[in-house]
Amino acid sequence: MSRRVLVAGIGNIFQSDDAFGVEVVGRLAGRALPPGVRVEDFGIRGVHLAYELLEGYDGLVLIDAVPMGEPPGTLALIEPEVAAVDSPGLDGAPVVDAHTMQPDAVLATLKWLGGSVASIFIIGCQPADLRDGMGLTPDVAAAVDGAAQMCCDLVLEMVAPVTKGVHP
Repeated sequence: MSRRVLVAGIGNIFQSDDAFGVEVVGRLAGRALPPGVRVEDFGIRGVHLAYELLEGYDGLVLIDAVPMGEPPGTLALIEPEVAAVDSPGLDGAPVVDAHTMQPDAVLATLKWLGGSVASIFIIGCQPADLRDGMGLTPDVAAAVDGAAQMCCDLVLEMVAPVTKGVHP
């Protein structure tokens, strides 16, 4: 049985390199992916992403601009600690702005709603510019194809059937 994996491009297309995740999922739209893999542009709709995850996914791949202190365009595969995710508000509910996308707030919302996802990865790209503006900077634009390939390789590994308790 194959696993269900959601690939979510996130970011604000009106803030230059913050549109990185959106650009990568746009590039993935033209690629053949295994059954069980869904690719979607969530932009800044964090609450929608949390509700989509309630549909029962085994894995989540977030693609986003991630400041890491590296040269612009640097890619990284990050595996956050799911158990450490928690950002409660005054009444115990997570603090979420419906028009922003902070991955920790989305995952806290998912947890608060009673959902979970077994494995989470972030494909991050070091931005050069997050100010208001349209279009990626050259270094970040040059990283889009590499991130798309990184994502394809990752989801192939994530949906592979378990053989003798070990991933291939």
